[in-house]
Amino acid sequence: MAHTEWKDAPGLPDFSLLKRLARDQLIFLLEQLPGKKDLFIDADLMSPLDRIANVTILKFCLYTSSLKYTYFLFFFCRLCFLIRPRIQTVKWISDLVNADKVAGRFRRYKIIFTPQKFYACETVLEEQGVYGDVTTDEWNFYILPLDDDILSLELPEFFRDNFLEGDQRWVTTAGSALRLLQSVYGSFSKVYGIGRCAKMVYESWRELMEDGEQRTRQPEFAKVFLVDRDVDFVTPLCSQVVYEGLVDDLFRIKCGSVEFGPDVTSSDKSIKVMLNSQDKVFSEIRNEHFSNVFGFLSQKAKNLQTAYDKRRGMDIQQMKAFVADELKGLKQEHRLLSLHIGASESMMKKKTKQDFQELLKTEHSLLEGFEIRECITYIEEHINRQVSMIDSLRLLCLLSITENGLLSKDYRSLKAQYLQSYGIEHLLTFANLRQLGLLEEQQAGETLTVMESKVGKLVNDKTVGKLTDAFSSLAKKSNFRALSKRLALVPKSGEEYDLRVPRDMAYVFSGAYIPLSCKLIEQVLERDGWTGMEEVTRMLNGQEFAVTGGSSSSEARSKTDAQRIVLVMFLGGCTFSEISALRFLGKERGCRFIVVTTAITNSSRLLEALLDNSA
Repeated sequence: MAHTEWKDAPGLPDFSLLKRLARDQLIFLLEQLPGKKDLFIDADLMSPLDRIANVTILKFCLYTSSLKYTYFLFFFCRLCFLIRPRIQTVKWISDLVNADKVAGRFRRYKIIFTPQKFYACETVLEEQGVYGDVTTDEWNFYILPLDDDILSLELPEFFRDNFLEGDQRWVTTAGSALRLLQSVYGSFSKVYGIGRCAKMVYESWRELMEDGEQRTRQPEFAKVFLVDRDVDFVTPLCSQVVYEGLVDDLFRIKCGSVEFGPDVTSSDKSIKVMLNSQDKVFSEIRNEHFSNVFGFLSQKAKNLQTAYDKRRGMDIQQMKAFVADELKGLKQEHRLLSLHIGASESMMKKKTKQDFQELLKTEHSLLEGFEIRECITYIEEHINRQVSMIDSLRLLCLLSITENGLLSKDYRSLKAQYLQSYGIEHLLTFANLRQLGLLEEQQAGETLTVMESKVGKLVNDKTVGKLTDAFSSLAKKSNFRALSKRLALVPKSGEEYDLRVPRDMAYVFSGAYIPLSCKLIEQVLERDGWTGMEEVTRMLNGQEFAVTGGSSSSEARSKTDAQRIVLVMFLGGCTFSEISALRFLGKERGCRFIVVTTAITNSSRLLEALLDNSA
C-alpha cells in the first residue's frame, strides 16, 4: 500500500483545543442575552456548528436551520441570530425588526457575526433604521479541525470573492486564523508564500501580531507556506482518482462527513458518516489510488472473518474476554467496511456509465500535449451529448490552460456549441472564466487560422489537424508547458508506472501529473527559499516571498520535531488530491504537513462558484 505510517514521524499538535475555544466563546456570547431565546442559525453554519457544539450544549435555545424564509416561528421575546456577515441576511433581519415595530411588538435582538463583523453589515442596519434596536457581536470562529492534519476556514465564497470580484474582505480573516494558530501553537520560524493574496494575508497577519500581545512559547510547527489557488488551476480541474477525492467528487464531503444513500447502504435509508482518521478502514484507503482499493477491502474482509472465527473453540472465560475486548471493535469495523465496499461499488457503476477511462485518457493527453485535435473532438462530443455541464466546462478550461489559450476558430466554435447545449445564459460564465484566465482566446490565432485555410487546400483534414497543433505551439509559448518541463510535472510518456508502489506524487493522477502546487512546496522547502526558481516564479507572475520569523536559528535547530512539521495554507480552496500528495511527500521526506484551507474544493465546486448566478 502507498501510505503506511513511517517510523520516527513527528507528532501532530492537538487541534481539538481550537474546537473547545470556539465552543466556549459561543456559549459566552449566547449567555450575554440572558434567559430563554430563539436562536436562528444561518444554514451554511449548521454543519460546522455540529462539529463544535451539539444540541445538548445549545439545549437552552430553540433554533431553526435557515434564515432564507420570511416566515419565522417565535416562542420567546429574545431573538438571537448566528450568521455569516452577508448583506442580504442582514436585510432580512432588518425587515423582521421593522415588522415588529409596525405591529407594536417588543423584542430584544442580537446578531452574532462569524467569523467577524464587517462595517458594511452595520451600515445596512443603520440604513434600515434598526441600528439602535439590535446589538451585534463577533464569534471569532476562524478554523474548524476536520482531521488530525486538515483545518478549514469553511469559507467557500473566498475563491469567488477574492479572485473574481476583487473583494478582499476575507484577507483579514485568513490573517486572523494564522494569528490564532501562532498564539496557541507557538511562533513560526519561516514563512514562504506565492501569490498576490498570499502576500496580503501575510501582511495582515504581521500587522495583527504587531498590534496584539506578544507571547513566546515552544513552537509545535515552525514553517508555514501560503499559496494562492490561482497559482495552480490545473490540479483542481483534473479528475480525482484517490479514494477520498472520488468520494468527494461523487458524494460531496461536507465538513468532514458524507451522506451515503441507499445505493451504498443497501437499505432504504441514508447514513451520515464521519470520514477521518478515527475510521480505521477509511484511514488506510483514503490516500490510495482507486485501482488499489478493492484489493485492500477484500483482504480486510478476510482478516475480519479470521478475527470472528477465533470464537470457535473458546471456553467461557475466553469468550467473555473476547466479547469485552474485541467484539464491539470488530462490529464497528465490519459496519465501516460494508459502507466503503458499497461506496466503491457505487463509484465503479457511476464512473463506468460516464466512460471514465476515456475521460482520463483525454485529460492525460491534454496534460502531455499530445493528440490535441482528438481531444477537441472528444470535448465537442461531450458537449453535444450533454453528458455533464460542469465536466464539459472543466475540459474546456483544461484545454485552454494547457494550450495557453484556444485558437480563435476553436474558441468560437466550442463556445457556440456549449451555449447551444446548455443555454445562452452562460455567456456571463464565459466572461468570468476569461477574467480569471481559465478559458481564453489566443490573440495570435487569427494569422494562424489564415495559414491553416491555405494549407487545407493542399492536404487532408487529418494532416491539417497535426499542422494546427504544431503551429499552435509556435504561435504562443504555453506557460504550463514551460512550467511542466522546468519542474518535471508530467512524467515521460511510455514509462511504466506502478500505482501499487508509487514513486512520486504523480500517483494521485494515475502517474500522469504531479500537482504544481505540491511541486512548488517541495522545491521551496528543499532549497529553503525561492533561490534558483526565478524563471518559475516569473512564469507564475511572481509575488513570491520567504521571510524568517521570530525564533532564532539556534532555537530553530534545536526543535527538530517542530522543524519537520510544515503548515500549508491554500487560499481559495484545496483538493483531496493535493492533501494526499502532501501526505506522500511527507512520508518520503520524513516530515508532516498540516493543510489549512479556506474550503475543500474540487472541479465542480470551483466552476460552480464561477457560474452566472442566473444560470
